[in-house]
Amino acid sequence: MPSSPKNKGKRPPTLADVGRAAGVSAMAVSAVLNGSNSSVRISEETQRRIRKAATELNYRPNIAARALVNRRMNTIGTFIVVEGNELNHYFLEVFNGIIEGTTKFKQNVTVFTLETWSDAKAQLERAFDGRIDGMILIAPVITNEFSKGLDPNMPCVSLHANADIDGLVNLESDEEKGAYDMVKLLTEKGHRRIMHFSGPRGLIGVERRITGYRRALKEAGVEPDEELLKSMAYSDIEARDVMKNWLRDNPRDALPDAIFCANDSMALGCIEALAAKDIRVPEDISVCGFDDTLVARVTVPTLTTVRQPLREMGMEAVSILMSQIDEKDDDEQGKSRTIVYPTEIVERKSVGERE
Repeated sequence: MPSSPKNKGKRPPTLADVGRAAGVSAMAVSAVLNGSNSSVRISEETQRRIRKAATELNYRPNIAARALVNRRMNTIGTFIVVEGNELNHYFLEVFNGIIEGTTKFKQNVTVFTLETWSDAKAQLERAFDGRIDGMILIAPVITNEFSKGLDPNMPCVSLHANADIDGLVNLESDEEKGAYDMVKLLTEKGHRRIMHFSGPRGLIGVERRITGYRRALKEAGVEPDEELLKSMAYSDIEARDVMKNWLRDNPRDALPDAIFCANDSMALGCIEALAAKDIRVPEDISVCGFDDTLVARVTVPTLTTVRQPLREMGMEAVSILMSQIDEKDDDEQGKSRTIVYPTEIVERKSVGERE
């Protein structure tokens, strides 16, 4: 029975189809269109005939098949934990750099979302099916035990890992100095009672920022008040709720001079809670963040923050990963290495002088 007209032409043309139209073998077509090796010399006239037939048939190379032959998918994977319904501004900054890097190297990106890092080892196995050439772990909360779940043949780079992982290059920033510099700026502007909204205790980045916070206070002659250290998730919603509860339970005259938040989203949550009580920033209290994400640039008032070069780090992660994939840095294969980027203070409108 003849095929139905509506189904006609649905199948994409193959090398064999082009070969039949040009009067040559599929092998000859592959040699001309895909650059495959051939022991037979193909004349210019035959090549023109093959290309003409391919154009008329609207032939497109099968990239997946070519990748299987070359053992390269020209795709890297990125892994990130998605928590709640909030937009992860940290991830967006890093991912912008990854996109820029993969564009430079003519690569594609597949994003793998994980529910939690606690079961990431099992979840990552779905990436070891040949669809990617390497992976970038973004802010993985893992231990060295995690490395046992990684494919030893899969090149891998991490950003802000919570532990040294055997065989991985990790990119991070000088978080302790960033926190120290920010709190030092606050004390130089006359602030003494400085509250710190940290991330979840126990994470290496969180503890580094707390260390910097305390060191700057002590150098300014201020004894850190543990009542002013609040631990929570890296979340604007949670920061807003913690601030709202603190304002409910404390008189207005107990308001700290400033609040240093462990990321920009948390600072936004604080500002929202303060505004709901008609507390002005920076006139009544100063607020600052960490990361220098888009939030810092669009919040009203614009946010004083610690800049991490997240975009540049994303680009460099791709560059390092591509060197591993292309086996250009054999001396570093299988070695743990940490690259530390400097931080800098970006002053905007959310921090004022304390009289």
